[in-house]
Amino acid sequence: MVVGLGTGSTAYWAIRELGSRVRQGLEIRAVPTSTQSELLARELGIPIAPFGEIDRIDLDIDGADEVDRDLNLIKGGGGALLREKIIASASDRFLIVADESKLVRNLGNFPLPVEVFPFAWELTFRQLKQLGCIPVLRREKDQHFISDNGNFIIDCAFGIMTEPSRILRQLGKIPGIAGHGLFLGMADIVIIGKKNGKTEVLEKKSA
Repeated sequence: MVVGLGTGSTAYWAIRELGSRVRQGLEIRAVPTSTQSELLARELGIPIAPFGEIDRIDLDIDGADEVDRDLNLIKGGGGALLREKIIASASDRFLIVADESKLVRNLGNFPLPVEVFPFAWELTFRQLKQLGCIPVLRREKDQHFISDNGNFIIDCAFGIMTEPSRILRQLGKIPGIAGHGLFLGMADIVIIGKKNGKTEVLEKKSA
């Protein structure tokens, strides 16, 4: 199988478990969604699949910053949202693993990460603000946060999203946006880990 490796605190543990299975004989090739995940995979001996050698990804395993019961997601707290969406869209199955604090009734308490091109980012910032959110340019150690793609990230506090599909359409009209962390209708399965050790499995409803 070709397996997508997500990014973030939950994906970290999934990658470590896959590394353990590889050492036991599991035969997979991996497609990481970030430099961080790639370094971890290589450290654990998980073979990396060059993009030129694959057409599809069998399974993508990732985490989420928020997920609702319709399996809509906000992702990008770790800054890898664009690569995560590219890999998810090329996968036959998109599996999300998250703890119960990430399961919400409606998306929006977690600010929506939006990856923007550095060129004229100030204009993009103002266009985002016109959508009714409170945008904040992400910083790291008193510098602009730079994604693995060389872009900036603006975290947009929309508040509770009663119509996330409308926000999705609005974001698509801003040319300075490279990608965003709103993943609607993309996840196939969400596994919620609970404090009591039990899990809850949410699956995409049949069309």
